[in-house]
Amino acid sequence: MTAFKSDFLNTLQERGFIHQCSDFEGLDALAAKGEATAYVGYDCTARSLHIGNYLTMMMLHWLQQSGNKPITLMGGGTTMVGDPSGKDETRAMRTVAEIEANKESIRGVFAKVLRYGDGKSDAVMLDNAEWLTKLNWIEMLRDVGRHFSVNRMLTMDSVRLRLEREQEMSFIEFNYMVCQAYDFVELAKRTGCKLQMGGSDQWGNIIMGVDLGRRMGTHQLFALTTPLLTTASGAKMGKTAQGAVWLNADQFSPYDFWQYWRNTEDADVGKFLKLFTTLPMAEIKKLEALGGSEINEAKKVLATEATALLHGRDAANEAAETARRTFEEGALAESLPTVEIPRGELDAGLGVLNAFVKAGLVASNGEARRQIKGGGLRVNDAPVTDEKMALSAANLTPEGVVKLSFGKKKHVLIKPA
Repeated sequence: MTAFKSDFLNTLQERGFIHQCSDFEGLDALAAKGEATAYVGYDCTARSLHIGNYLTMMMLHWLQQSGNKPITLMGGGTTMVGDPSGKDETRAMRTVAEIEANKESIRGVFAKVLRYGDGKSDAVMLDNAEWLTKLNWIEMLRDVGRHFSVNRMLTMDSVRLRLEREQEMSFIEFNYMVCQAYDFVELAKRTGCKLQMGGSDQWGNIIMGVDLGRRMGTHQLFALTTPLLTTASGAKMGKTAQGAVWLNADQFSPYDFWQYWRNTEDADVGKFLKLFTTLPMAEIKKLEALGGSEINEAKKVLATEATALLHGRDAANEAAETARRTFEEGALAESLPTVEIPRGELDAGLGVLNAFVKAGLVASNGEARRQIKGGGLRVNDAPVTDEKMALSAANLTPEGVVKLSFGKKKHVLIKPA
């Protein structure tokens, strides 16, 4: 491990946040002096951010804890363009009203992990619509566009992969990296921002901003990315059978959030404790050293601490107690009816409609569909929203069952035999 001067980079390195950096030495010197003002951009494509966004929010958290200033940049302007990164086709165009509604829904989550105010290291929130929507087309081409090489732009993964697959890319998408690069330069001028952080898939776009700043005569800019979130089994993190792991409580309840972390693979417990909690490293090392059945205690700590950080300590404790009553109290567990199914059916993917029929909770697939539309069916306490959902081994709780619920009082455990 590299020995950094700054608490910021030492913390990120120790906790596993660092993937790439444009200049470690220069950034380290800035951060050590408390001069590493940094931003992360968040496009307003949905009503809530998701667990992948939470990783960069934690980077901003540790930046602030080390005495440096974080900026959360709302993508009111860039969302109008649409980021092509990781997409096989053009994103659906959103109306200004939709973007504004999403922005308002997202805004409150940042204060869960950041302190906003007027102090030296207090966070500020800006919106790139403030400058992107006011740009003059000809001036933009002459003053900014001339610094971009189309040859280089075509090598960016977000463009190259789409073209190699002979999938259409619109002109508006092609301009996304220009907008993102310009954001960095504009923030440098307005706020003295020197660092942009993001996921590893944003490296090319961030470096474009670093280069644009150099060409347009700003102070030196820096890039820092975090690794793509994956589980020990190689799966992309942040998805459940019910969909994305959203940060807003009205889209993914604190209990569902707690259960998500409780179901972490054994090999990932230490990694996620470092990334998604603020527990001291000494305590984390003790927890990740647990083996056998004791690892389940570490998972509960992970679930409670991660949930407390986002939703508050009371919500986290309530979720933990609900889980304990449901799955750990012998009387309750024994009182829940259990239906055994062949392991092969689960491995092959058991349709959720069929599962509820087998469990005897509904009489037919048609009834199951009606209940799903009304929000009456749940899998492991998470609402079923997709009638085509298939249950698999991934849905098994640590106790080796899948809990099916009809309303608040009818529960059946599905157990593979």
